[in-house]
Amino acid sequence: MMMQPKLLECCVDSVESAVIAAENGADRLELCANLVIGGTSPSPALFQEVQKRVKVPVRVLLRPRFGDFLYTGAEFAVLRQEVRLFRELGADGLVFGCLTAEGALDRERLAVLMEEAGPLPVTLHRAFDLCADPFAALETARELGIGTILTSGQAASCLAGRELLAALCRKAEEITILAGAGVDAAAIAALLGGTPVRAFHMSGKEVLKSGMRFRREGVPMGLPGMSEYSLWRTSPAAVRAARRALDAGRDA
Repeated sequence: MMMQPKLLECCVDSVESAVIAAENGADRLELCANLVIGGTSPSPALFQEVQKRVKVPVRVLLRPRFGDFLYTGAEFAVLRQEVRLFRELGADGLVFGCLTAEGALDRERLAVLMEEAGPLPVTLHRAFDLCADPFAALETARELGIGTILTSGQAASCLAGRELLAALCRKAEEITILAGAGVDAAAIAALLGGTPVRAFHMSGKEVLKSGMRFRREGVPMGLPGMSEYSLWRTSPAAVRAARRALDAGRDA
C-alpha cells in the first residue's frame, strides 16, 4: 500500500466560499455550482473569477444535472464539451463520472472524457458510491488512468463507510482515495487514527441569513421547504479546525 500525502480539499460553489477555504487551510478546491443539490457544473465566469482570487489549485466538478449518473446522449455531449472547455480555460484538474444502467463505471464514455481531459489530473466523483462493485470500479478507474476517487465508502457518511474506505486505500496503490461526506475535524481525526485514509474532501458549510430586508414569503423558487433567504457559505472556522486536525492527526 502506497502512503499518500495528507490533503484537505474544500468543495465550494461561490467566489466567497472559495476565498474563505483557500485562506483558512484548504490545499485544493473543488469548484461546482448548486452545492445544495450535490453540485453541478459551474459557469466559466465563476471559474475565472475564482481563479483570479485564489492561489491554491482548482479542480472543476462537471455534472450536467442533479440526480443519477446515467446520462443521455445529449447530456454526455454537454459533459464532453465541458471537459474540453475547462481544460482550455486552465483548470488544474477535472472531476467527473458516469455509470451504466447496471451500476458499473461506463468505461467507454469515461475513456472519451479522459482523452478530452488530456494531461489534467482527474477525480472520479461520488458516482463511485453508486457502483454495484466498488473494487471492480477501482480497477476500471486504474485502467483509465484516473488519479483520485472521491468516496464516502458507499455509505451516508465517511465514518459510516470507514471499513470500505480502509479496504480501498489498501488496494488503491497509485490512486488517491479522497474521503467525503460528513468530513469535519472530528471525522478527520477518527479516520487518520484508525484507517489509512489521508485525503479529505469537505464543504464546511454554514447557513447565513440573507441581507434582504423586504421578504416575499411563500413564493419558493427551487426545492420545496428551502428558504430563498438562506445562503450556504463555507465556514472559516470549520476549515481551520479541519486543517488543525489533519496536521495534528496521527496516522494509522
